[in-house]
Parts: sequence; structure tokens; C-alpha cells
Amino acid sequence: MTDDERVIFSGGRPMTLSADPGKRVYGERLVNVSGKEYREWSPNRSKLSAYLCLGGVQFPFSRDTCVLYLGAASGTTASHISDVAIDGTVYCVELSHRTFRDLVRVCETRSNMVPLLGDASAPEDYRFAVENVDVVYQDVAQKGQTDILINNMECFSARYGMISVKARSEDVTANPEKIFKKACERFADRGLKIIDFLSLERYEKAHAMIVVEMMP
Repeated sequence: MTDDERVIFSGGRPMTLSADPGKRVYGERLVNVSGKEYREWSPNRSKLSAYLCLGGVQFPFSRDTCVLYLGAASGTTASHISDVAIDGTVYCVELSHRTFRDLVRVCETRSNMVPLLGDASAPEDYRFAVENVDVVYQDVAQKGQTDILINNMECFSARYGMISVKARSEDVTANPEKIFKKACERFADRGLKIIDFLSLERYEKAHAMIVVEMMP
């Protein structure tokens, strides 16, 4: 739970204090808690919620955090981060034109969300629109996922990175555990400290969340 209760847990599920009261992003339940509207954060629709529900302890988001979200899709998870980082900025990078249109609609009523059409593997293409950030959060289905995260962290001077590693996107035939181990080794090789690792298998097959910190 954050200090100002922008994230709370109810019935084992996280909820975020809505930055856009009265509106649903993906059909989520709206809950009144002590006169404040919270949005239920479904672990079946968000890997970050799944991570929290499974006992993940690293949550580098606060009221004034600036975030670069790679693979924002239609804005489901990004909108919850936007609820938390109400005084920060959530830069949302998405490659698919069709999905980007849905993302733009979410961003229209959330002033701290910035939609960017682009390829997460080419941070130089959107560098002009993004200031340095505190956290890079990544959920992309591309090969070389670890290097994409690291390159963006270096480009935007981020201290923390969170990545939902999709084993099947790296090698559909390989044992997921080997993919996860290789990802951890790659982070270490490039000088990042792994501060949490958690399988998301209960909610997402062949996925794991890895949280890293850039060492000084």
C-alpha cells in the first residue's frame, strides 16, 4: 500500500484510487471505499496485478513517479499506474496501430498519460518526446526482451526496470526456466542488480516478472 493509499488490497486483489472517477477502462469493477472510488485491478488482465497478487514485493511507483511503459497495448495496466503516479507522467509506447487507437482514447481523459506510437526496440525514435524517467515497465512480445529493457533504461536514465518476460516470444521450443535463467544472466552481464524474480504461471503461462535496479 502506498503512503496516501492510492493502492489498497481487498479480498486479496489490488485496487487503485481512480484518477478518472466514474469511468471504466476495461470493464473493471468500481468500488467505493470511505467515499473514494477505487478500480479493481484484475490479475487476469494485468501482469503487474498478477505479480502483486502472487506476493511480489517490489513496487517502484509512487505519486510523483515518471514511468516509461513499453508495450502499453490498450492501456489496461498503464491506467492503473496512472492512478498511482497521479503527479508523475506515464509515457505509453505501443507498436500496433489498431491497439494504439484504443490507448489514445484512454489517455484523452488522463492528463498524466502520454501515448506514443513506436517500437520499443528503437528508443531513439521517441527520445524527443520522453524526459528521463524513474522506472521502465515492459510488456512486449519481441525477441531480445532483456536488451530492450536495458537499452531503454540507459537511454532514459531509469533506476528501476520491471519486465514481464514472455518465454515463448524468445523461443517457442525452449524450456521457459532456461529462458528466465538466461534473462537473469543477461541483466547481470550488463551490470543490473536483480531485486525480485517471480513466476506468473498461476495467471500467465510461461511468464515471469523480473525487477532490476541500475547500479551506479
